[in-house]
Amino acid sequence: MANSSGRPSRKPPARRRPRPAAARLLAFNKPFGVLCQFSDGERRATLKDFIDVPDVYPAGRLDRDSEGLLLLTNDGRLQARIAHPRQKMIKTYWAQVEGEPDTGQLDGLRAGPKLKDGATAPADVAVMAEPALWTRDPPVRYRKTVPTTWLEIRIAEGRNRQVRRMTAAVGLPTLRLVRAAVGDWALGPLSPGQWCEIDIGGGGRP
Repeated sequence: MANSSGRPSRKPPARRRPRPAAARLLAFNKPFGVLCQFSDGERRATLKDFIDVPDVYPAGRLDRDSEGLLLLTNDGRLQARIAHPRQKMIKTYWAQVEGEPDTGQLDGLRAGPKLKDGATAPADVAVMAEPALWTRDPPVRYRKTVPTTWLEIRIAEGRNRQVRRMTAAVGLPTLRLVRAAVGDWALGPLSPGQWCEIDIGGGGRP
């Protein structure tokens, strides 16, 4: 594209989003059934019902039927560092699955099972003791004849409902899913529906 002088026009440099004067980072324990947004036309529970802080937005997503750590910030660059796939920030999940996994199923999760949108990246997976969690509302529906197992799953991807699809792909349907940590930021002692401000630099427990 040329200007009036006939010379090629230079594309103006992209404007960077200004960093807020006071960058903030919140940790929120998202309850089951709460949407990861501040409004909803169907009058379902949203972040607005719990967080009254202006100009903060989720850094990443957490499904409505999943629980646990959600980070929110008013800083666009921090939001991208946490949520953008290129950053490969590790997310730690505790998944209660139906059944008792065998070696093949665990190895399948670790290798990265094939989903409809392609194979997932390898994951760190370990059987864990049942964590000391709050009672979910509504409670998980169990089958008396089928045992359940808790798995700690650490992934760097962020596909839609990825952990649930991964466990289902190896024959271990997820009954309950809790995000315990994002990078070095852990859920800590927050109860469902509680939030607190955390140190942006330190990346520790709330």
